[in-house]
Amino acid sequence: MSPMDASRPDPDELLERVQAQERASRRGRLTVFFGAAPGVGKTYAMLQAAREEASLPGSVLVGVVETHGRAETEALLFGLEVLPRREIDYRGVRLAELDLDAALARRPSLLLVDELAHTNAPGSRHPKRWQDVEEVLDAGIDVYTTLNVQHVESLTDVVARITGVVVRETVPDSVIERAHEVRLVDLPPDELIGRLNEGKVCLGDRAATAAEHFFRKGNLIALREMALRQTAAGVDRQMDEWRRDHGIERVWSPTDRIAVCVSPSPFSAQIVRAASRMAKGLHVPWFAVHVETPEYRRLPDAAKSRLAAHLRLATRLGAEVVVVPGERTAEAVLAFARGRGVTKIVVGKPRINRLRDRFRGSLVDEIVRGSGAIDVLATAGEGEPESVTAGPGGQKRAAAWPYLASAGIMVACATAARLLFGVDNIADSVMVLLLGVVVAALRLGYGPSLLAAGLSALAFDFAFTPPYFSFAMDHAPHVLTFVVMFVVAFVISHLARRARDQAQAAREREQRTAMLYAFTRELARTPGTEALAAVAAGEIAKALDGRVAVFVPDGAGGLRVLHRNRGEKPAGDEAAVARWAWEHERDAGLGTDTLPSTPGLYVPLVGSRGRVGVLAVTPVAPAALQDVSRRRLLDALATQTATAMERALLAEETQQVRLDAEREHLRNTLLGSVSHDLRTPLAGITGAASTLVADADTLPAATRRDLAQSIAEEADRLGRRVRDLLDMTRLESRAVELHREWQPVEEVIGAALAGMEGALAGREVRTAVAPDLPLVPIDAVLIEKALVNLLENAVKYSPPGTPIEVGAAGSQGEVVVWVADRGPGVPTGEESRVFEKFWRSRDAGNASVRAGGVGLGLAVCRAAVELHGGRIRVENLAEGGAAFRFSLPLRGTPPAVPTEDGEGSG
Repeated sequence: MSPMDASRPDPDELLERVQAQERASRRGRLTVFFGAAPGVGKTYAMLQAAREEASLPGSVLVGVVETHGRAETEALLFGLEVLPRREIDYRGVRLAELDLDAALARRPSLLLVDELAHTNAPGSRHPKRWQDVEEVLDAGIDVYTTLNVQHVESLTDVVARITGVVVRETVPDSVIERAHEVRLVDLPPDELIGRLNEGKVCLGDRAATAAEHFFRKGNLIALREMALRQTAAGVDRQMDEWRRDHGIERVWSPTDRIAVCVSPSPFSAQIVRAASRMAKGLHVPWFAVHVETPEYRRLPDAAKSRLAAHLRLATRLGAEVVVVPGERTAEAVLAFARGRGVTKIVVGKPRINRLRDRFRGSLVDEIVRGSGAIDVLATAGEGEPESVTAGPGGQKRAAAWPYLASAGIMVACATAARLLFGVDNIADSVMVLLLGVVVAALRLGYGPSLLAAGLSALAFDFAFTPPYFSFAMDHAPHVLTFVVMFVVAFVISHLARRARDQAQAAREREQRTAMLYAFTRELARTPGTEALAAVAAGEIAKALDGRVAVFVPDGAGGLRVLHRNRGEKPAGDEAAVARWAWEHERDAGLGTDTLPSTPGLYVPLVGSRGRVGVLAVTPVAPAALQDVSRRRLLDALATQTATAMERALLAEETQQVRLDAEREHLRNTLLGSVSHDLRTPLAGITGAASTLVADADTLPAATRRDLAQSIAEEADRLGRRVRDLLDMTRLESRAVELHREWQPVEEVIGAALAGMEGALAGREVRTAVAPDLPLVPIDAVLIEKALVNLLENAVKYSPPGTPIEVGAAGSQGEVVVWVADRGPGVPTGEESRVFEKFWRSRDAGNASVRAGGVGLGLAVCRAAVELHGGRIRVENLAEGGAAFRFSLPLRGTPPAVPTEDGEGSG
């Protein structure tokens, strides 16, 4: 690569940068007034800055500002428009929140929203105020807001270690990173403590506790340092963006990648935050990896919900969440790390000293041993002991019958061994007892198999070692046999459990794979968006056990339900939730941060070209979607549905483009044909009429008669062209109403020949109508028109003086009518195209053939015949010429024909 090529910007990176700038230009600007603690003056600074921006009336709107009764702060509100808050009744208490809809409707230039980390009252559209601000920014409105450092999501565990206070209200780091500006509002710790003592820091009922724990000078110094570092990191990001926008090479090489191991442990959230801080400090991408082992399906619902919350936290902090299946966690993590180029693995320190770890090592030990060149960082999290759920505590109480069955199996095995082998053949007896352990392990589960292992050792001591029927042992070798037997039985139980788990996990993966394959195959062979929505809704409802609806754009800026697989409508305002998910292209509803009280989950269907709809899933059991594997399945099904619907929409667009092109082609062909075939008779009419007008007194009578005859013939020719156009239009639009009557075919043929008497002059017309033809249910006018067009075609494409044959014959359930000529025939390959609109044969080998016309005559014939349910075709004759044949089906029972004696005859 030449130096010039090396310095050339990456086109993909340039395109991504332009798209990001375009998105940013449509989005409002966020300014965060950032402080180390309450009372530093963030709200006051925000109001001062807002007054400087209030150049026009109504340009600044106060959404939410908490003055806490301070007169100097309230004075800054004077002259600013304050938006009335929306009141929510919650358990008999009236709570005032930001009126988000009113703010969006007003569309001010700048909206003031205090306390970004505030938790909204239940029943609000979003559970957090920062989500309200995000929606305002997406609408293109600038926002001023305030935030303390302890509310930054990735710093909450650090704040907890410094102050001993666990902060519940947090804001994702990504919100701060996307801010246009972060303005630090700083105050030395001594001055802040002085303001607190003077009562200028409003903490409500928590003032005494805050002064004792939170507002210690050492704590404030540490918080101030964190705020300064966070602000400096924001300045660093702005510098990076400036370098990138101006083409200046970055001063570091982003080769590192970080992966953090995520588990259901309550300490995992702090480990995720630590990895987030590390990735932000190194300016590198990072992954949140969870390994779904066979033991995952035995986790209690509380642990599964906690795992889902940890993965959502990682997503909010900017990680790429990856769930990988595996038998062993360490092996799966290392395989993922090597496959994705991870250079650092972050894992939590083991907190429980398990016996297994003393022999095999902990997860950290296994990862370190197999890590090779990958750095492994073990960190501790600060969790809450009351939230720890160890073992199967959250599961239902185990049934008693498997344990009773296990005991029964071992009693039966001990009895059978004693009766069969006595006490002399101990080895065979031990094999029988171990066989019972294997049966219990394979059929009854892990707990009953452990019971069987213990009972097998006790049965061996009780029935097969002296003194018999006693648990005492007199012979030392039997003690070793007892211990070995117990260990072997325990290992058998453990291996059987592992084999059962692996088999069950394999079956579940196979079922998911088979379902996805069948789902994809069904979508691939289903045409049309409505049919696709029906198939997708039905399959997803069966897979997740719930109600499913598919929303698509209604063409008027809203959404409509394309399909709902069950009749009842889900509770809640589903249209509003679906519209939010559509507009923001993010999940909403159950299990998300937007309208979580909604009973359904609304997933936007996004294809390669953009959004195509919204999938609404309302499970029967709301906790089902907390399962990571089920949520992954839903995401996969939604992606397949979006791809299939996009394919159907592309097919519809392609069909429309094809129709438009065909319509344009027909229009051009029609204009070309009409301009020639209508202009020619009009020119003849105009010329003859002009001669008659100019020379009426001098022209002989015979000449005037010839001119008048020419005008009449050309007018008749023009009339036929116009009639062909009108007939084709009426037939194609199905505007023709058939008037079927039982008619003799020979009469229709005779009427057509009579109408063509002038054009057939000088021709030999041969008729070959079979005798005793049945009556045919037809519209005589249309069929006569078809015959006239066929006769005109025969006259036009055969030399003058050559014969024309017209005939009819009966066939199986139909009557076949034909018209044959002795012209050049139809060129090979054009047998079907001659019936297309505006198609005319290009055969010029016979100069005596008078080719002309618009090219609608045969198209009118086909339309008229197909309207009767018949078929029309053309074939070249061996003796020369072409024969056009069409069939008329015989349907129904003809009326009785009166005979000479007055009786009816069928």
